[in-house]
Amino acid sequence: MNGAVRVVVESDGDLVEARAAARGLAASLGFSRTDATLIATAISEIARNIVVHVGHGAITMRSLVEHDRHGMEMVAEDNGIGIRDVDAALQDGYAGRGGLGLGLPGARSLMDDFEIETGPDRGTRVTMTKWRTRDELELLRERRRKRT
Repeated sequence: MNGAVRVVVESDGDLVEARAAARGLAASLGFSRTDATLIATAISEIARNIVVHVGHGAITMRSLVEHDRHGMEMVAEDNGIGIRDVDAALQDGYAGRGGLGLGLPGARSLMDDFEIETGPDRGTRVTMTKWRTRDELELLRERRRKRT
């Protein structure tokens, strides 16, 4: 699965689709079942934030390939009012609208890279990346394929 996968998020039902897409892409990239579950959980938390706080957005997932590692980048975007206090929203236990406060800090703790861009006139964009190191056998197979 080399192309990007995009999931529109408008309702709780879309969370299931987003989780499944994340898990499928992670598996195709060689992530372990544990890492695929972590990725799907992070996607679920971010998608739930979109549904609860904005009502409409999208998540785009794509593979990243570097020589010694593969990654999965996930970008969640909405056109809402933005996050007033990003630092507070990233604190464990912060609840913006009566929620449990697990969304952003929970997703961040599951990812290797995590970035938020937000503003009142541009909504919110959350970019998350999970990496896996390519093992020697995988690298050897790739070198052999290139020779033939």
